Amino acid sequence: MNRDTLTKISERYRSSLLDDVIPFWMTHSPDREHGGFFTCLDRQGKIYDTDKFVWLQGREVWMLSHLYNNLEKRQEWLDMALLGADFLERHGQDKEGNFYFSLTREGRPLVQPYNIFSDCFAAMAFGELAKATGIARYGDIALRTFNNILSRSENPKGQWSKTYPGTRPLKGFSLPMILSNLSRLLEHLLDDSLVQKITTDCIHEVMDVFYSSEHGLIIENVTPDGRFSDCFEGRLLNPGHAIEAMWFIMDLAVSRDDMKLAEKAKEITLTTLARGWDEEFGGIYYFLDVLGHPPQQLEWDQKLWWVHIETLISLAKGYRLTGDQRCLDWFEKVDAYTWSHFPDPEYGEWYGYLNRRGEVLLPLKGGKWKGCFHVPRGLLQVCTSLND
Repeated sequence: MNRDTLTKISERYRSSLLDDVIPFWMTHSPDREHGGFFTCLDRQGKIYDTDKFVWLQGREVWMLSHLYNNLEKRQEWLDMALLGADFLERHGQDKEGNFYFSLTREGRPLVQPYNIFSDCFAAMAFGELAKATGIARYGDIALRTFNNILSRSENPKGQWSKTYPGTRPLKGFSLPMILSNLSRLLEHLLDDSLVQKITTDCIHEVMDVFYSSEHGLIIENVTPDGRFSDCFEGRLLNPGHAIEAMWFIMDLAVSRDDMKLAEKAKEITLTTLARGWDEEFGGIYYFLDVLGHPPQQLEWDQKLWWVHIETLISLAKGYRLTGDQRCLDWFEKVDAYTWSHFPDPEYGEWYGYLNRRGEVLLPLKGGKWKGCFHVPRGLLQVCTSLND
């Protein structure tokens, strides 16, 4: 694939971002009456539920602020980010500063702040908005929230954990994975020494503790001392999670000028993708069991939007950093599947959920888990990576 072809692919991703995906959310998601964003949008963008999920509010604030900071100073993007940030600031937190999981349309709490990822994406949002506006208050909220995340990191769910203490203690991959990215995104607000410590710790956790050299794969849950646990949770392979984490690690590798780390992340990407690819119907499985047993998740064989776009990011970055032709070969394969199955040419944006055969399972464009985040972030990341 020559430079002209890569440029054309990059332009396709940029056009989709600016002419399709962002306009869809700008048109359909703002709540002009109560503030914040609607995310439960059907195929045509019509609202089918008005509950507001805090991590999706934060993600959309971050996405629009990030576009403003890194792509183009469009006032409409910043204004919409402020609409979401104002709603979060007024309604998003409890008295201890923890961000709720969900709210009513008006902003009344619905679900307790059991999910630390609400805080993670709120910190991302206010940190990026502080950069866009220069308003110190937003940076203060981001810092307070980030410090709260660190204080909760040993027991993220706290009093809301469903597991019985002590019987089968496990620690999860998700938090060190996201901290590896979050600390980098907030580095303009943090001491250099703290960023260095957190990213070093997260690289160790992601690439040594959760990486199984025996299987060549990232495992979602390990024992507190980093050992394999032969149970449903301990055998869980989430290909999308593992591959998404690898481009976080690649970005850290660039900042540290550590090409050995980038090479390892690229290899894990390729190994995970080979394991996760559905040879019969195409696409990447949602969940697998690392030992080949039946997964406990009934939705294990669905094909999800975020898994595929995150994979395309890692492949684009892997090719840019290492020049490995296998990354480009896989990119072409995943790109062909993704663009022939997820985008909706009639009403815009992407479907989120396909069955194993690649047929649309739910004709929604947003909901409790899908919002204005993975698709636009991925389109921007791939566009940028292939243009470098």
